[in-house]
Order: sequence, then C-alpha cells, then structure tokens
Amino acid sequence: MKSLRAVGGGSINRSVEFTTRAGTRFFLKLNHASLLDMFEAEREGLAELSAADAVRVPVPLASGVVDDSAYLLLERLDMASCADATAALLGERLAAQHRVTRTRFGWHRDNTIGSTPQLNTRCDSWVEFWRDARLGYQLELAKTNGISSQVLADGEELLGRLPEFFATYMPVPSLLHGDLWGGNWGALENGEPVIFDPAVYFGDRETDIAMTLLFGGFGDGFLHAYEAAWPLDTGFPQRIALYNLYHILNHYNLFGGGYQAQAASLLERLLA
Repeated sequence: MKSLRAVGGGSINRSVEFTTRAGTRFFLKLNHASLLDMFEAEREGLAELSAADAVRVPVPLASGVVDDSAYLLLERLDMASCADATAALLGERLAAQHRVTRTRFGWHRDNTIGSTPQLNTRCDSWVEFWRDARLGYQLELAKTNGISSQVLADGEELLGRLPEFFATYMPVPSLLHGDLWGGNWGALENGEPVIFDPAVYFGDRETDIAMTLLFGGFGDGFLHAYEAAWPLDTGFPQRIALYNLYHILNHYNLFGGGYQAQAASLLERLLA
C-alpha cells in the first residue's frame, strides 16, 4: 500500500481511502464485524442501481470481515462541485432509473436506512407496504425510544387514514435509491452525477423526490428535468410530508432531539 487516509463526513461508519503501489485508488467503509449484513446489503443495492444503467454509482468491489471489522470496498471516485447542469442531468437520469420496475413493492432482502433496519418484505399493496414496513415500523421504534404519546396517537390515526392519500393515484414499484438527500449525491470532475450510500428497494418514485426536498432540495433544474422526463402526479405535493415523515421518525430514532417536534408538526399537517 502506498498511502492511506481517513475520510470524514459520515455518522454511521468509519471511512478511509487508499492507493496501492500500482496507483489504483479505493474507498473503504468500516464498522463492527456484527454489521457485515449492512455492508452486504449496500453492496447488492449498488449492484442493483448499476444494472439499471441510469445514474452512475461507485462500483462495489468486495465486502467481508477482517479481525473485528466488517468492510465494504468501493471504487474511489474523484468528486467536484455540483453545477446546475449536473443537477438537471441527475433529474433526467433518476427518471430513467425509476422506470426500472418490478411487479411487487419491496426487495429480495432487508437493508438499513442509516443504521436502522429497513424492512423490505415484498407486498402487492403500496399502502400496506408503507403502513407496515415503513411508518408503522418506525413508530414502534419511536415508542421504544420514548417519543411522546401524542405523536404515537397521531401516528396511529395516520396509519388508518393512509388510503385517503391514494384515492386517485396508483404507484408502480420503481427502483429507488431510498435515502436520496443532498449528502448522498455529487458530481464527478466531468460533470456526471453520481449517487451513493443507498437504501435500495422498489417503491413509489415520489419517495425519492420527496426526500430531495427534505434538507434544502437539489434545485429547480433537478426537478424540472425530472418532470420533463416523467411528470409527477398532481397529488404529489400532498404526499411529500407523508413520505418524509418516515425519514424524520428515523432521525428521531437515531439521534433524538428536535426530530420529535418535527415529526409532530408533519403529523399535524397530514391529519388536518
């Protein structure tokens, strides 16, 4: 090995990049050996996204355990600043990725959202999948983690009213990144967009788009390009909060703090 350096920015894993004596560069994610399954699921998710031949992802090379550490070895990509043209290209290519579909919602294996288990048991009904494998599961975790009784009561009411949000809209099971916030995409030096750190499954494409809006958005060019390639349903604005509630509850379960108030606010809006 010629060089090795730690890479910051992640809250779940340790990351390093290294260069071999032959000049080949790699990116390595590390965690406790007990979390190998998390890395293996991420490796399969990246392979699934790569097979779609739509948005660039780092090539997954290997996963395993050495001593007491699980690892995921990836292609090392040189990143650059993201221009408006890159965001627009991401929108166009993400629409192409979402056109890769299956007959059922879910995936062939569970994975993680952050470090939280994400259930992907296949289901014919999107409403049932979102109720049981997404919001319901996060609410159960939140109950264990001490979230307020009001949030739990409002959450239970929302679960019973989910069909109201889909009265005139029938999602198809699209190939999703699953955790598409601003920290999980970037640009290569040639301006090509790249996505990484996925939580892959097949679900409503609106969930990916909703998350791009959760922490500031990807810019108007991204959304315009996406809709030019595949227009969103007119009811999408009413489902943004429904889909982002999943991620806010997950953030509460991971980090606590002010995410309880944010979850309460989203629930109040959804039940209004």
